Amino acid sequence: MAHFVIMGCGRVGATLAHTLEDSGHSVAIIDQDDRAFRRLRGGFTGRKITGVGFDRDTLKQAGVAEAYAFAAVSSGDNSNILATRVARETFHVPHVVARIYDPGRAEIYQRLGIPTVAAVRWSADQVLRRILPEQNLAGDFREPSGRLVLAEVELHEGWIGHSLASIDKAAKIRVAYLTRFGEGILAEPDLAYQEGDTVHAMLALDRSSEVIRILSKAPAKEA
Repeated sequence: MAHFVIMGCGRVGATLAHTLEDSGHSVAIIDQDDRAFRRLRGGFTGRKITGVGFDRDTLKQAGVAEAYAFAAVSSGDNSNILATRVARETFHVPHVVARIYDPGRAEIYQRLGIPTVAAVRWSADQVLRRILPEQNLAGDFREPSGRLVLAEVELHEGWIGHSLASIDKAAKIRVAYLTRFGEGILAEPDLAYQEGDTVHAMLALDRSSEVIRILSKAPAKEA
């Protein structure tokens, strides 16, 4: 069981809270207006914190220091980005995502290394795919037999600077393309993985747990 912190108890925030709790995780949800918590079902057992989501004391009350992931899904782009940066840079939360309403800002956020989901293609499922690795590997596409899936894969920061060919070899996958600064780039063997890149790869579905395990660690040092 992991701990998740959500900022914003709107429709999407409440949906995330319920989904994560139903999956057996602990949840804390933050909102400036305590009336927003009425969206939560009566049996919700997570923490409800009234306060500003980028305030450090508020985040501490929500248990952000122990959080596996932080999702900022309030109605304000600036608040979401600021809160996400505090969660990642101050409290070192490993998985973060911010909701944005202005897709034109996506490149700026990509340069900051902050995964975002634009409101124009928004759903709670998109957030879950960025904060739960097993959701990422549900995939964007499956070939007809169901054995192979095209999915986002998350890499340990130790892979920065390594070629896509070395990633393919280590995890036994085939990187198909990268998303860099909001733009898609077709994979080339000598292309290096950079901070902020989103990696999309074809892999065997029955090896998904192994792929997560290999890529969540720094690459082995060459002798």
